[in-house]
Amino acid sequence: MTSQITFNLLQGSVRFSFSPEVAQGLKQSLGDLMASLKAIADRTASGGRRSPEPSLEYQHAGEIFLEVFCNPNIWPNPFAAKLLITVRDDRIRLTTEAELPRILEDVNQYLETVA
Repeated sequence: MTSQITFNLLQGSVRFSFSPEVAQGLKQSLGDLMASLKAIADRTASGGRRSPEPSLEYQHAGEIFLEVFCNPNIWPNPFAAKLLITVRDDRIRLTTEAELPRILEDVNQYLETVA
């Protein structure tokens, strides 16, 4: 089953076909990114040494191609983090920034509506 997901961006939004199974995978990846960002923020707050965390490089190729990228090492906390999002098919390509908490909320809302 495929339905429409909407990502609310810094300016505007984008809606495209997405399956609940793929959304679950994206939710897991974003959750792992949030955990990395929280660990970085906690280490920084306690005066600990910052060790580099791996970047999020999520890709899904289906009816559309979706790529989500974030380097957690450049953001002070999860609530400041931005994602670089690319959505494309054979006719259009959109590459933009979006706030991590907002996209995670969009994915959770999508999953609630298709459940």
